[in-house]
Amino acid sequence: MGQTIAEKIVSHHAGRQVMANEIAIVAIDGAMATDATAPLAIKAFREMGGVRLWDPSRVVLVIDHAAPAPNEQVGNLHALMRAFGREMGCVLYDVGEGICHQLMIEYDHVRPGQIILGADSHTPTYGALGAFAMGVGSTDLAAAWLTGKTWLKTPASIKIVLDGTLRTGVSAKDLVLFLVRQIGADGARYQAVEFTGSAIRSLSLASRMTLANMTAEMGALTAFVDLQGLDLPYRFDPIYPDPDAVYSVVYSFNVDNLLPQVAIPHAPSNVVPIDEVAGTPIQMAFIGSCTNSRLEDLRAAAAVLQGRKLAPGVRLIIAPASRQVFMMALQDGTIAALTESGATFITAGCGPCVGTHQGIPGNGENVITSTNRNFRGRMGNPHASIYLASPAVVAASALRGVITDPADVL
Repeated sequence: MGQTIAEKIVSHHAGRQVMANEIAIVAIDGAMATDATAPLAIKAFREMGGVRLWDPSRVVLVIDHAAPAPNEQVGNLHALMRAFGREMGCVLYDVGEGICHQLMIEYDHVRPGQIILGADSHTPTYGALGAFAMGVGSTDLAAAWLTGKTWLKTPASIKIVLDGTLRTGVSAKDLVLFLVRQIGADGARYQAVEFTGSAIRSLSLASRMTLANMTAEMGALTAFVDLQGLDLPYRFDPIYPDPDAVYSVVYSFNVDNLLPQVAIPHAPSNVVPIDEVAGTPIQMAFIGSCTNSRLEDLRAAAAVLQGRKLAPGVRLIIAPASRQVFMMALQDGTIAALTESGATFITAGCGPCVGTHQGIPGNGENVITSTNRNFRGRMGNPHASIYLASPAVVAASALRGVITDPADVL
């Protein structure tokens, strides 16, 4: 019987053949924690008797969820992480460096075929590089820091075949929102999602990250995006499934006629084509998060807003994925175009996405955002309504003051 990508990677790291639903102990290649999860992991590591990390060069700490610190309590958690990083000699990215998942790929902490643990639910983002990346709790992460190993039940796999060409103004975010609707919030629970097909091969790494990222909203454990067509600055051996690999289900979609998609309150799977919600008033717009804050996302927004002004009464907040993304956008004029339109840039990090600070909406406000979740209270106020969309849709909506298809303004 053939193997899926997940089965192959787990088998390699377990040192034996492993199939779906089998328990395996595997060596890991890296581990990441943020300021939302690292303090608990540090506490658990100490309680386990930990005095040194299994490999400091493979342990990454990122201060990104509430950065700069909005209060004394968070400031002390950041100080704890800095002290632990100095003591252990591990990698630490401080305030303003960027969002954890962006930095893990940007600074080459992830390679194809690796197993990476992250104490964050959107760790499957690294599947854009063909890595087996999964979110874990702080205690499991602490054990991995100590041993360099973890255990898992090998996931069954879902295959999603995407053919065709995305029309102008439609992006990977629209595609994955459509898929979350089709598969459902629990449709991929504890499974691996494999993306393949002709529509994938022309996508950039940034777009592939968007696809892999939002498999978390399907309940997936991990994800893999077909590496065909991906140009990386190093040689790698892509891992492909066997022709006779067994899948729990196979989906096939043609994307030629896909319209921009919007997730309406209060679930990421509550997705409709944009024409069903066009005209809905918005008061706040946000471009950011580990899903959509990379250079191509900022450029997509700038293409809409260049030489124009935001609608009266609408504020647009932008948090770049990283300092490096900000610098590239500064150099090519993207930052200037967006700032001149009325947008406000904040620290590279998570900020408004998780509702920690730097952009919490008011009661009764409608927010259009490029983030990944719109549960009630997700952005810090349970009395606001959150709509998820692509950066182009967010920008077009900020321009008009109502949810707008970018095709109507370009």
